[in-house]
Amino acid sequence: MKRRNFLKIFPAAGLTSFAVNGHAMRPFANSKIARMMAGCEEVEDRVMILIQLHGGNDGVNTVIPIAEYDEYAKLRPIIKVPDTGPERLIKLDTGLPSADQVGLHPVMTGFKNLYDRGWLNIVQAVGYENLNQSHFKSTDLWLSGGDGTPDKFNIRSGWMGRALNAMYPDVKGEPIPDMLYPLGIQIGDPYPSLGFHTETEHQNSINLFGQDPDGFYSLVQTIGGAPLLNIPDSDYGDELAYIIGVEKSVDKYSQYITQAFMAGSNSISTYPDTGLADQLKTIARLVKGGCKTKMYLCSMGGFDTHGSQIPPEGDITKGRHADLLRSLSESLTTFYDDLEGMGLADKIVTCTFSEFGRCARENGSAGTDHGTLAPMFVIGKALSGGVHGTNVDLKNLANDNQLQGQQFDYRQVFTTLLQDWLGANNYVLEQTMFEGYTKMPILSSTYAATPDCYIGATGIFDPEPERRSLTVFPNPTVFRTQVSFQSKTPFAGRLSLHSLGGSLVSVQPVQVQPGANQFYLDVSALPGGNYFVRLEDRVSGAAEVVKLSVAR
Repeated sequence: MKRRNFLKIFPAAGLTSFAVNGHAMRPFANSKIARMMAGCEEVEDRVMILIQLHGGNDGVNTVIPIAEYDEYAKLRPIIKVPDTGPERLIKLDTGLPSADQVGLHPVMTGFKNLYDRGWLNIVQAVGYENLNQSHFKSTDLWLSGGDGTPDKFNIRSGWMGRALNAMYPDVKGEPIPDMLYPLGIQIGDPYPSLGFHTETEHQNSINLFGQDPDGFYSLVQTIGGAPLLNIPDSDYGDELAYIIGVEKSVDKYSQYITQAFMAGSNSISTYPDTGLADQLKTIARLVKGGCKTKMYLCSMGGFDTHGSQIPPEGDITKGRHADLLRSLSESLTTFYDDLEGMGLADKIVTCTFSEFGRCARENGSAGTDHGTLAPMFVIGKALSGGVHGTNVDLKNLANDNQLQGQQFDYRQVFTTLLQDWLGANNYVLEQTMFEGYTKMPILSSTYAATPDCYIGATGIFDPEPERRSLTVFPNPTVFRTQVSFQSKTPFAGRLSLHSLGGSLVSVQPVQVQPGANQFYLDVSALPGGNYFVRLEDRVSGAAEVVKLSVAR
């Protein structure tokens, strides 16, 4: 494993625990310590990994349209993947309708294995309105959640940052008792991604490119020298204060990341010797070590294959594009084998994306030029498995030989993963600018999060903790306590009481009305100690939590 690719692998060490008011607790992913209801704990531990394929992956040579193979061969006489012989394509699923039959590039045997296990989804012909063929602009659109229409062409923040801010409003860019780890971690690219950028001053993600745990911590310590005692009251001073604040928060996060890394391990020591494999191996170890980061952004470059997509001798299993697809397939297969060995395969879902596909017709340099539509891959044990959509229509190309006939918007895939996998409520989707996009049956029904497990700030609950409206009186109490709550709108609620360890003590349905609400909890039979009172919106999953002391 190469140090420049990310983190060195060190021997495992102990992970320091943490406490709330002296009581040991596991690190809840929810910043409000809210989702303690039975059945939601699995959602708390879920992770989403995004793999960005920089340069525009050639989707037509990745997922080959078998039903239109003759047309495909005419468009690509030099670089086509053969359908016979030792280098022939991999027939993915003979059970699909004949019109939907596809083949994988022959180096992607690992993806075939994942598909046969039900752990791979292929989403066909993905794009967005008014597709842009500039590397830089199209990448920005994918990361910002935008498209080619005027009102969504210049979004200044990233969809990942907006989603995490709305899901975990109490996390302000540094560790808190309920969330010791950054909500997002970027790996594999030295340049901070727009995807995690927010319009607020605090950042909920960090970039760990090129650092081992000790090196990362040491690097942070050297930034800026001694702290300034007096920061000027000016625009310059505001920027300086922000930089100092980022330095401090990264410093704090680095300690917990290092602890998780040192506590973690891998069940498979031999990963492929590639940059992506190094990134995934590190993530597996961090998750095993207790890191509760929700989103990771990984990176692979080299997909801008204008020329020499295959070598001069014409072996489709060699050359630039084959090497990239082999790395993608083998890295993810090894990663999920590693996770399965550690009992974590159903905790992580991975999704690939690229800024665009390639032109349907090859160019004169044994390569392909910038294109439009491309497939996305979603990988994980929790998936339903299968192919969504049908083959791209190679007989219905635009005048410049570009694919047309978009079947899915990329935001449908991300919307599905945010809500059905991570449990984002509808308010989070609204804040992410993904409201209104139809979800897809990507997740197995066994794993799809239900509304009872949704999380995030809402228009009902004020996300700022200092302005919470949920109160209990008297507190401490002996026999019973009055729970008071101010609401802007009516909703069906659930009032519950929990021990400090998260165990459910009691629960009752309540109907919240606009204005002032009062409910009562009988605690006369409970032993003395500290508890949590929780009021939840049963539809959105949003919740408020307040501490209650029972005196004896």
